[in-house]
Amino acid sequence: MKKDLSIKKINTKEAAGKTSASFFGMLCGILAAVCYGTNPLGALKLYEQGMPTGSVLFFRFGLAWIIIALVMLFRSLPRSIHGQPHKVAKETLKVSRREFGALTALGLLFTASSLTLYLSFHLMDAGVASTILFTYPVMTAVIMALFFHERAGWATIAAIALSVLGVVLLYWGDGTATLPIVGVILVLLSALTYAVYIIVVNKSNLQMSSFKINFFVLLYCALGMLVYSFASGQPLTLPQNGTSWFYVGWLAIVPAIMALVLMVYAAKYVGSTTTAILGALEPLTAVLIGIFVFGESFTLTLAIGIALILIAVTIIVTKKT
Repeated sequence: MKKDLSIKKINTKEAAGKTSASFFGMLCGILAAVCYGTNPLGALKLYEQGMPTGSVLFFRFGLAWIIIALVMLFRSLPRSIHGQPHKVAKETLKVSRREFGALTALGLLFTASSLTLYLSFHLMDAGVASTILFTYPVMTAVIMALFFHERAGWATIAAIALSVLGVVLLYWGDGTATLPIVGVILVLLSALTYAVYIIVVNKSNLQMSSFKINFFVLLYCALGMLVYSFASGQPLTLPQNGTSWFYVGWLAIVPAIMALVLMVYAAKYVGSTTTAILGALEPLTAVLIGIFVFGESFTLTLAIGIALILIAVTIIVTKKT
C-alpha cells in the first residue's frame, strides 16, 4: 500500500511538472507571437525616414547580436550566493560539427524569412502581409506530415483549403485592386522559411541555451544583411536621429531577441506545430498596429480573409490537442 502511495505521489509530481512546463511553453509562444507582430511598428517608421530594407535589418540584427553577446558574457561571470563564491558553468561558443550545421541552417532560414517579409512591406499593407505570413502554421503541419510522418487527415486538408482561400481573398482585397503578386510571393516565401525554422529548432535538439543559439542565428542574420545591402547596390545607411535609433532598438529587442528567445522555449516545451499555432496573435497584433498607427485600410473582404486563415490554424491546433 505504501509503495502504491509513493508511486501515486511520483506520478502526481510528474504530471504537475508536465503541466507547468506546458503552461510555460504556451505562455512563451503567445508572448513570442505578440513580440514578432510588432515588426511593422519599427520597420515602417524607419522606412518613412528613408532607411533601405538592408540597413534596417542590418542594424536590427547587429544591435540584437551585441545585446545577446553581452548577456552571454554576463552569464559567464563569477557570482556569489549569500556572500559565498558560486561557480557558474561557463557556456562557451564551441560547437560540434552537427551543431554548426544546425545553427547555420537556422541563421540562413531566419535571414531569408526576415528579408522577404520586410521587402513585402514596401508592396502591401503590413497588416495584410503579416496575416498572409500566418499561413506558416499550416505549412508547418504539412511539412511535419510529409517528412516526419505526423498523421494528416481531414483537418489538415480543410485547414489548407481555408488558408488558401483566405490568402486569395486577401489578394483580391476590396475587389477594385489586387495585391501585387510579387509581394504575395515574398510573404509566402517568408512563411515557408519560418515554418522550416521552427521545425529545425524542434528537431535539431540542440543542447545549448536559447541565448547561445540566437548568438549564432543573429550573427548570420547581420552578416547576411551586410552582404545583401552591397549586392543590391544600397550601402548601409546609419539611423539619422534619436527617433530612428529608438525604432532600431525596438526591432532589435522586441521582435528579434524577445521573440526568438521565447520561440525557442515554446518549441522546446510544446512542440513545433503548437508554437506555430500560438502565432495567431502575431497577425492580429500587426493588423491593429497597421490600422491604428499607420491608418491602413480594413475592408469586409480583408476581414473574411483574415478570419479564414485564423480558422484554418484553429482547426490544426484543435486536431493537435
